[in-house]
Amino acid sequence: MSQSSGSAGARQRAAGTSSFLSLGWRTLWRDLRAGELRLLMVAVTLAVAALTSVGFFADRLQGGLARDAVQLLGGDAVVASDNPTPAAFVQQARTLGLASVTTLSFPTMGRASDAQGGASRLVALKSVEAGYPLRGHVQVTDDPQRPGSPAQDIPAPGEVWVDAPLLDSLGLQLGDYLLLGDTRLRATRIITLEPDRGAGFMSFAPRVMVNAADLSATGLVQPASRITYRFAVAGNPAAVQRFSDWAARAAEQPGMHGVRVETLDSGRPEMRQTLDRAQKFLSLVALLAALLSAVAVALAARGFANEHLDAAALLRVLGQSQRSIAGAYAFEFALVGLFASALGVLLGFAVHHVFVWLLAGLVQSGLPAASLWPVVLGVGVGLTLMCAFGLPPVLQLAQVPPLRVLRRDLGAVRPASLAVLGLGVAGFAALLLVVSRDWKLGAIAVGGFAAAVLLFALLAWVAVWLLKKSVHESTAPRALVLATRQIAARPAYAVVQVSSLAVGLLALVLLVLLRTDLIASWQQATPAHAPNRFVINIMPDQAEDFRARLAQAGVAQYDWYPMFRGRLVAINGRAVSLDDYPDERAKGLVDREFNLSNASQPPTHNSISAGRWTPEEAGAVSVEEGIAKTLGLKLGDQLRFDIGGVPSEVRITSLRHVDWSSMRANFFVMYPLAQMQDVPMTYLAAYRAPEVWPPRSSAAQASLPPEGSAASPGRPGVGSAGFDNALVRAFPNVTNVDMSATLAQVQGVLGQVIRAVEFLFAFTLAAGLVVLFAAVTATREERAREFAIMRAVGARASLLRQVQRAELLGVGLLAGFLASCVAVAVGWLLARHVFDFSWTVRPWVPLAGSLVGALLALAAGWWGLREVLQRPVVQTLRRAQD
Repeated sequence: MSQSSGSAGARQRAAGTSSFLSLGWRTLWRDLRAGELRLLMVAVTLAVAALTSVGFFADRLQGGLARDAVQLLGGDAVVASDNPTPAAFVQQARTLGLASVTTLSFPTMGRASDAQGGASRLVALKSVEAGYPLRGHVQVTDDPQRPGSPAQDIPAPGEVWVDAPLLDSLGLQLGDYLLLGDTRLRATRIITLEPDRGAGFMSFAPRVMVNAADLSATGLVQPASRITYRFAVAGNPAAVQRFSDWAARAAEQPGMHGVRVETLDSGRPEMRQTLDRAQKFLSLVALLAALLSAVAVALAARGFANEHLDAAALLRVLGQSQRSIAGAYAFEFALVGLFASALGVLLGFAVHHVFVWLLAGLVQSGLPAASLWPVVLGVGVGLTLMCAFGLPPVLQLAQVPPLRVLRRDLGAVRPASLAVLGLGVAGFAALLLVVSRDWKLGAIAVGGFAAAVLLFALLAWVAVWLLKKSVHESTAPRALVLATRQIAARPAYAVVQVSSLAVGLLALVLLVLLRTDLIASWQQATPAHAPNRFVINIMPDQAEDFRARLAQAGVAQYDWYPMFRGRLVAINGRAVSLDDYPDERAKGLVDREFNLSNASQPPTHNSISAGRWTPEEAGAVSVEEGIAKTLGLKLGDQLRFDIGGVPSEVRITSLRHVDWSSMRANFFVMYPLAQMQDVPMTYLAAYRAPEVWPPRSSAAQASLPPEGSAASPGRPGVGSAGFDNALVRAFPNVTNVDMSATLAQVQGVLGQVIRAVEFLFAFTLAAGLVVLFAAVTATREERAREFAIMRAVGARASLLRQVQRAELLGVGLLAGFLASCVAVAVGWLLARHVFDFSWTVRPWVPLAGSLVGALLALAAGWWGLREVLQRPVVQTLRRAQD
């Protein structure tokens, strides 16, 4: 008996399973043909596509960096230092049986001979020895028109390898001589790939690679020269790990200054910072698209549930159980979520190729294939969206009472319980935090979005209450009175509509602000008339003559400051130790010498943010506020600097705000003194090079040295290049940094990143428009019934159009104003705490946002509700009675 009853139960369960599966297939096919799942699918596809496009790009980029990290370092581990590599590190590498090479790199001036025109250019000089590089290959060519091939050796003594742009800028060809300091070397090959070059400031200058045997003959290595020494090792992984551990401990020992250990894990090329910032922008846009899609899914699912109330009641009448109905709709939404997620993954995979193309030059086209992680992530996001925001209102269809077929007022969709809603939101928020790859960015985006939704709902409820109280039926226009009645009659719908519209507009306004302010401030890092030349190493006995040259060339405004080097050795009487600073940037600052300066008056382009600058105050210094924060310094702290072996005890009397993007001469620490006694110093000049040179006035021409003299410009060129050549000839020891080419290249890099960000903006824009459309059309059937009743009692179509426009304009104005205010606040947070930008709030944004919100709400209402006023009254009333 028990066995037969168990078999019957099994058959019943199997029949129930078959019933809800077949029911789910039928309802899915019917809803697809009716277009009732369109908004849901579009919203999920947009979210998945936006997130997976960034995911595929980041995944491949990470794989490429991991693959190439060893080559980017030039070895398995590297000890970088500001002075020759300590002998203990070299001995330890030999003891462990590791191969090693040492390279030296520093900026200097390269020149063509007089016979070749005498042009000069800032170059990044690098000396190498046999065995370089330990990992990867330098690729060179003998013809600029042909691709490079791996070099089997290094430059021979007396020869030099160069970047192709250097030959062009100096008017040289392969086989010509390049002058470096006191010697000349013959250019024999063109470098096409240097694996360990990195992407720092000096890497934008043309590379000049020489044999280490030729370095001493140049006379460029002096005790005060700023040289970077890189001691690279390679060999058995276990031995490399032992060396890295030992070197890291040794670098932290007292007295070991300016020594850094770079490994596969710690080495980080500077260009990665640009890519990281680009990825933050892309992640932010993708997060906004996903958050908007969540709102769109919730609105569309609620509309779907309202449309299916009668069908669910009829299924109950026909004998379907609640479990079967719930299973059918869950099965339907699962299939829709899987299909939309798969479509989004395919779209995201295609879009990430556009990122690789737009960022050509920053990332290698030969990136490794992506892993399955972005696919899993995309499907997970899509299903989470459907389960967290789509299913809660739809599953209520299983609870619709059969009596609804007779009484339409029964079984309405209720708001989801706080437990269900909170669980879904928490799960989705956690998933987005993982996707963002930056907890601060994710927290600001997700937390700000959640706070904005709550704030919008609260303010919308207050606005509806105030509107109801302020509109008097006896004095207000009739269209406004009717619109107010409609809004006040369903305040919950009004709050949902205003909040949803505001959320959509929030993303749109935030994107506009990002584009016009944040990205613009990133791209326009240089003011229009900022200095484009920085000249350093001007000796005191050359100062007067150098400034006279600037005056002759018509350079009237320029920065001129003394510069000397000092190491911070004590704070408030306590010796500075690397162990006191967990932050890597702080460690780097205290582990090297500062460039210090002095002036009786503060720089005009700096502002005093705290304390007071007192001219000629002895024993005082002014510190830049950023470095003060990094090192934990404050007003009144006593500092001790070691300046060329001479201690200098000073007290912080003021903090300065420095705009590092101004391209002016700036210093971390300045003495408020016109003169510094017994300090070995040079001078720095920052100016905008003359566009016309030599000067055309006869007086200026007469003041120039005669042709062929020691200070003669020889055969000067036209414009700034000729002026640069003349200065280097007159003052061969100075280093003239031409920032114009460097900044142009930086601008090009940022332009590539911005184009990629703007491309992804289209997803968020589309998601925002979907939210707008879903919010406006959420109450379409209710509006249709109300307008049908009004028309039945004699209201004209023109009056109803005015009512609809007044309601949409009011809702849009309020939503736009709220969205703009929150967008300004979120934008400021992102600028300050994520992207590190200075950003000025524009007061016109709320006004413009209100107008745009009203226009977009009106446009969305016209598109989504235009058939409401055109539907026959009888048809609407019959539908309401059925």
